[in-house]
Amino acid sequence: KPFTMNHRGGVNSLIDLSFLLDPPAGKNGFIRIQGSHFVKPDGKRIRFWGVNLTDWSKGSVMMPPKEDAPVWAATLARFGVNCVRLHFLDLDSPRGLIDRTRNDSREFDPQQLDRLDFFIAELKKRGIYVNLNLNVGRSYKAGDGVQDYDKIRWAKGLTLYDPRLIELQKEYARKILTHHNPYTKSEYRNDPTVAIVELVNENALYIGFRAPTPYYDNALNEIYNAWLRKKLTSEELSKLRAQAGASGDQPVPRLKGAEVGAASKERFYTELTFYIEMESVYFRDMKAYLKDTLGVKSPIVGTADHSHSGSSYPLLSSTSLLDIVDGHTYWQHPGPRGIPNTPQVNDPFNSTVVELSRTAFANKPYTVSEVNHPYPNEWAAEGIPTLAAYAGFQDWDGIFWYTFEPKLSADWKPYVGDPFDISLDPVKMPQLAAGALMFLRGDVSVARETVERSYTREQVYDSLRLPRTERPYFTPGFPLSIPLQHGSRIRSLEGKPTGKFTAVDANPIVSDTRELSWYLSPDKKGLVTLETERSQALIGFVNEGRKSLRNLDANVSNNFCSIVLTSLDSKPISRSTRMLLTAGARVVNTGMKWNENRSALANWGGPPTLIEPVTGKVILRNIEKATEVRVAALDGAGRPIGKPVNAKRTKDGWEIEIGEPASTWYEVTVRQSGSGQL
Repeated sequence: KPFTMNHRGGVNSLIDLSFLLDPPAGKNGFIRIQGSHFVKPDGKRIRFWGVNLTDWSKGSVMMPPKEDAPVWAATLARFGVNCVRLHFLDLDSPRGLIDRTRNDSREFDPQQLDRLDFFIAELKKRGIYVNLNLNVGRSYKAGDGVQDYDKIRWAKGLTLYDPRLIELQKEYARKILTHHNPYTKSEYRNDPTVAIVELVNENALYIGFRAPTPYYDNALNEIYNAWLRKKLTSEELSKLRAQAGASGDQPVPRLKGAEVGAASKERFYTELTFYIEMESVYFRDMKAYLKDTLGVKSPIVGTADHSHSGSSYPLLSSTSLLDIVDGHTYWQHPGPRGIPNTPQVNDPFNSTVVELSRTAFANKPYTVSEVNHPYPNEWAAEGIPTLAAYAGFQDWDGIFWYTFEPKLSADWKPYVGDPFDISLDPVKMPQLAAGALMFLRGDVSVARETVERSYTREQVYDSLRLPRTERPYFTPGFPLSIPLQHGSRIRSLEGKPTGKFTAVDANPIVSDTRELSWYLSPDKKGLVTLETERSQALIGFVNEGRKSLRNLDANVSNNFCSIVLTSLDSKPISRSTRMLLTAGARVVNTGMKWNENRSALANWGGPPTLIEPVTGKVILRNIEKATEVRVAALDGAGRPIGKPVNAKRTKDGWEIEIGEPASTWYEVTVRQSGSGQL
């Protein structure tokens, strides 16, 4: 049935989570790190629940026009977003800040910069911080003095070692971070609204790296051979040259293709050490430039652990030198071959939870700056509530959903316009609000026990040559159920050998707090349950061995859905007088058609967006002192659809009929004895 989000009409929404924020952002000073977490200047813990901002109108502009900025800042605050990751700012205008009219990429477009300044000021007013990205999608022009500028696109890898590209990165960082925002009356380096500064996006050097042009490949080989002459003895260098087949005065070639797996231990270790040192030098140098030269006060993150098909430990050896460790992942990221289109709840050990949990360090804040269950996966309703719950259990510090891209055109018809945009997804947006309540309040208890891993340098290196069957942890013998049962952190990448781990082979997999359970039915259909005082959820195949929670039960016709109940007044559900109920299943565009094997779309479809309504009864159980329960189905603006209806009191609890009118979120209000009118 049609159900579309209407953010412009949301000013009168019944669901306004801006009370979770503490405006203006940074009012008492900069976010800092205390122990392994972010804190405000007074030492109070803060987590970030955020979105990426990447493209405001499909190739049109990056930031909203000034007349719209207050609308969208208020919208984000209303959904509980307290930080935004400003991504791809370094694209050419009008998408990004770079002045496209010039013959170089070294100046900002004044209009775009003004939009950015104004929008950040509007975010700041509402208590929304900024994660400012530096090098993401910059392309180069003839006037930049960059070799092969027209052939290297975003220059990934090259930006970590080429002197000219590093020089341009520092210039860009100086210009943006010393820029004075006239609306906040502060330079960005001195503005505590900037909670995080990120150096590069998904950018690394690695064994087998090949530059896009001979110039950059030869340059890296020259750096490598100069490094070998400095680091190795004559005997060691001669031995390495013999192994590499380099005769006479020929330089030692870098490994490529099948050579990586076949290389001797000495040659493999030597080259990998070079790459780690190159990355480490880059990250240390850039951090020193930002902190010592520019005076940036915000914590710095290098780049994300972004590929779970291989080991990340060599990359983490360098990125963990900075203030924050970060990760990215997607459940079934769309690609040329499509997606398997299978539910995550059926595959707990390859879930976003397990993949992301491999990256966290024991002594560092951990953020996830990109994650999503991209459209058109039919099971995407499981994504946000599952990760919000387990991120709280793992005690992570920030989640940034990828991505929020409202459409600028006034005649845009509301539908899901690309795989990643959640702004018009009628299931994900209500879940974003529920997740904010759950994560920012700390509704889910932190794991009672944290399992720490320590690796020797040899284990870090050898992990790169382990088979894909060891994904995503690449730690032989490590039970992948552990991150669903306990906390998971890295203690050291230069420490003692990895120990032996034990985990109970159980169904369900239950967290040590007893608040989270992951069930698999006999035919391998999954269900995740969340049971805390203020938030409870049934996520997945709800009719497979139906589960009742302390305050939540469901008897619905949908075999697969996500039902989340969370308190809006911060009281336990049993005593709450106002709650948010979200109920989501499939989302499709009108006219959307799959190919024959349901791995990709034959027809994307168009407006309006349609939902599979979750239909049946939701039962509120053990609600203390309740004399009346009313439920208002909400439209895409968060306003009531018709009049609220009374729930029916039964021996099992208060029965709420949902599904008609079709909606994905509901306001639940409770009259308690002695409390007067609703």
